[in-house]
Amino acid sequence: MSTPKNYYWRIAGFYFFYYAFVGMFAPYWSLYLKSIHFDAIEIAILLSVQPVMRMIAPNIWGWLADHTGKRLMVVKIAATMSAVCYLGVFATTSFWGMLLVLGLMSFFWSASMPLVEATTLTYLGKHSARYGRIRSWGSIGFIASVVGLGYALDYMAIAWLLWVGAVIEIGILLFARQIPPTEVLAHHTDRQPVKQIVMQPRVIALFSACFLMSVAHGPYYTFYSIYLVEHGYAKSAVGGLWALGVICEIGVFFLMPWLVRRFGFTRILLISFSAAIVRFMLIGWGVDYLILLLIAQVLHAATFGAYHAASVGLVHEFFQGRHQSKGQALLGSLTYGAGGMLGGLASGPIWQQYGASVLYSCSAGVALLGLLLILWKWGMASTQQAT
Repeated sequence: MSTPKNYYWRIAGFYFFYYAFVGMFAPYWSLYLKSIHFDAIEIAILLSVQPVMRMIAPNIWGWLADHTGKRLMVVKIAATMSAVCYLGVFATTSFWGMLLVLGLMSFFWSASMPLVEATTLTYLGKHSARYGRIRSWGSIGFIASVVGLGYALDYMAIAWLLWVGAVIEIGILLFARQIPPTEVLAHHTDRQPVKQIVMQPRVIALFSACFLMSVAHGPYYTFYSIYLVEHGYAKSAVGGLWALGVICEIGVFFLMPWLVRRFGFTRILLISFSAAIVRFMLIGWGVDYLILLLIAQVLHAATFGAYHAASVGLVHEFFQGRHQSKGQALLGSLTYGAGGMLGGLASGPIWQQYGASVLYSCSAGVALLGLLLILWKWGMASTQQAT
């Protein structure tokens, strides 16, 4: 029989490969698309396919997992189909062909993470503040991918990126088959329709603010690598800057148990949104100053690491029992999906018409709206109650 320690490494392994794929895709896929002569609008559309599917697919798969009670079977099917569909990138360089392949791959790829998040939090039980320590292995996978590829792509053709993605997909598939079963405990909200939980004012405010945070990050994930390369940074430097942000993210994940006890989830969100405003202004106006870019990447610890752990933790508190998968799926689809889609699609025209400084200033403005929304609907007085 597997021990809890074995379970830890099985879940951690899935996070490692899943976010290694993000480390391959987010920083470098835009460079691959540019190498096969897509323009900024086409790149923005193609990179928005994944957020679109993260908006649609998790709700379908989350409902299926909660309805059937076979959460891990759904994860295995999704990982298998994602790997199969990914192989289509070797067969096309046309815009419509790439759109189809990325759409199918993303439909299955985006299905598994909300279900694994729910599994992880169920596995941790009362120790959910330790979530960050398991999730940090995803960040380590991201760093391994982004740094390794950053150096490798200075010496080899960008087309090799496709093969790296295929290897990572196999890793996701292998660990999807190793995730342990967990028992979903009954909760008094099980008989409530999920809509009744979603329509609580603080839940609406949380999802809306997280949506805005994802919109703000859309230009970062779509054009940050191109932005740096066009300003004379080597691909290895690009990978190093991405990695710095994630190294700081790992540090914050390990500190989350202490941070949650000291500040609570709501204060952590407020700090994260405030840091995002500063970060995007530094990126937009300080690209020629490496020290400012380094500071901006250190702030990734707050704008993604602390923010993500706090938002996942709050959703887990609101969505209990048989609603766990649906709650995490809603977070993924309404925020990372819809928000990422809007941020990515809007970034193309703004980039072409007004330039990067205006684009990242818009990101800072959107983060400010999210901050104001959390302050308005949650308020510091409710922090202890919420956490």
